[in-house]
Amino acid sequence: MSTGNGSGPELFDVLIVGAGPVGLTIANTLGRYGVHTLLVEERPGLIDYPRGVGIDDESLRTLQSTGLVERILPHTSPNQIMRFVDGQRRLLAEIAPTEQQFGWPKRSGFIQPLVDAELLAGLDRFDGVQIRWATALRECDDTGDEVQALLDTADGPQQVRARYVVGCDGGRSTTRHAMGVSFEGTTSPTRWLVVDIDGDPLGHPNVEVGADPARPNVSISLAHGIRRFEFLLHADESDVEAETPEFLARLLAPFVPHPDRLAVIRRRVYTHHSRIAGEFRKGRLLLAGDAAHLMPVWQGQGYNSGIRDAANLGWKLAAVVSGVAGDGLLDTYDQERRKHARAMIDLSTMVGRVISPTNHRVAAVRDVLVRGLTLVPPLKRYVLGMRFKPMPRYDRGAVVHGWSRSPQSAVGTLFIQPRVATRAHPAVLLDEALGPWFAVLCWNNHPRKALGEAEFDLWKALGARFVEARPATQLHWTGHDDPDVVVVGDSTGALKRWFDAQLDSVLFLRPDRCIAGASIAQHAPELGAALRRTLELTPGGTDAAGRVLRLAQPAP
Repeated sequence: MSTGNGSGPELFDVLIVGAGPVGLTIANTLGRYGVHTLLVEERPGLIDYPRGVGIDDESLRTLQSTGLVERILPHTSPNQIMRFVDGQRRLLAEIAPTEQQFGWPKRSGFIQPLVDAELLAGLDRFDGVQIRWATALRECDDTGDEVQALLDTADGPQQVRARYVVGCDGGRSTTRHAMGVSFEGTTSPTRWLVVDIDGDPLGHPNVEVGADPARPNVSISLAHGIRRFEFLLHADESDVEAETPEFLARLLAPFVPHPDRLAVIRRRVYTHHSRIAGEFRKGRLLLAGDAAHLMPVWQGQGYNSGIRDAANLGWKLAAVVSGVAGDGLLDTYDQERRKHARAMIDLSTMVGRVISPTNHRVAAVRDVLVRGLTLVPPLKRYVLGMRFKPMPRYDRGAVVHGWSRSPQSAVGTLFIQPRVATRAHPAVLLDEALGPWFAVLCWNNHPRKALGEAEFDLWKALGARFVEARPATQLHWTGHDDPDVVVVGDSTGALKRWFDAQLDSVLFLRPDRCIAGASIAQHAPELGAALRRTLELTPGGTDAAGRVLRLAQPAP
């Protein structure tokens, strides 16, 4: 832990600016890895106005890695169906995914302020993480060796130092301005009124998107009896008018029988942005979440893209500040996240254009085309299963291609997370057996034999966990028992099906569960060495690295 020498401002490993969901997730990740972290937020407390309402399987998996998912699940509505209807409320299309390849529903509704509150409470677990409210970043100076930051606090200006600064401070990011990078894109001229209501006046589950040219609208069922309505505002309707009870009653009248009897929790007028920062990293300054990219709400991916940033960046920061990896590992954050963030912006922008035309002729043509597409079974399955959603696939970055024998290599993608059996538990999610750091997973083969003693010892020094996945019939066979290897049984058959579709049998998994490298067993030693070079990994690291590697790992 870095605390300074008493002769100057306190030195933190990481300064996070902004206590929204992204900043809180990164802080929880760093806290689990023992990283000395300061989180500052210019507001006096958490935001409680309407924001994200959809959380996907990737985000829930990330929150699982923080150890907080069980606290968060009570604020979610899993397997939410999204139905698109026309101006006469006739069905146009439906999104109803049922697969759970990453261990969680592909789409759930959630109450963001309550989930944020759980993330905040989670920081109480860590002595090395501080949070300071009503504290804003005024300016920062990257000296090359550290960042010197000037903070505005209730007690006046305060200076702190940090090895790295992560700006999670929204679309108007002070951190991004300090970096001097662009924020290119567009802002939609349309505005939307977003309203949350307590005591759901409708009560039915799921989401209805009204592609009504007269006034596009959205109705969303949320946990705890809350309903979200969203309405497009016309150009001649002012923000002030939209805040009045009379105006809201007129908007709600077609949907609820008594619009004057509603308990409005909060309301807000929004505009939609499609923007991305010119760089996500510049020296010791980095951007995440809305500070790095903004996108329309139509696919619910603004929140989830920010959590993907946190998943990608958190472990890399921990590895670098602890001495397990070189500073160059942080360059892979921009390399990996930019392409996918851009794809999500484009998808969300396109869906918004399809949903919200106010020209009746354009809307009529849209309705015919959409209905025609849903009559084609493969296209209908494509939409129903959310297969249109771009998935992360890293062609470069903290991955090593070239060792896989599979024509469609899985390197650079997220590995699946089925339930598996261990000798102590009949059904656990795979990540619980893999642990919180790097993992080497072998199908029906002993990791020590596959890697060889030398490479096995080097990855052990890096804190990796070694996992041998077997058919469930072999779970309790002890002939290969090794105190450094965890055995899991493929109780659902999902792991065998995955390896059946690949020619590789040894996987090196990053802490974010991306497949960093894959090979057949005989190539595992060479692949392990190539990964250590590419990721700039140093077995042993510094004293701080020792704390990372000694992180308490849940018993399988």
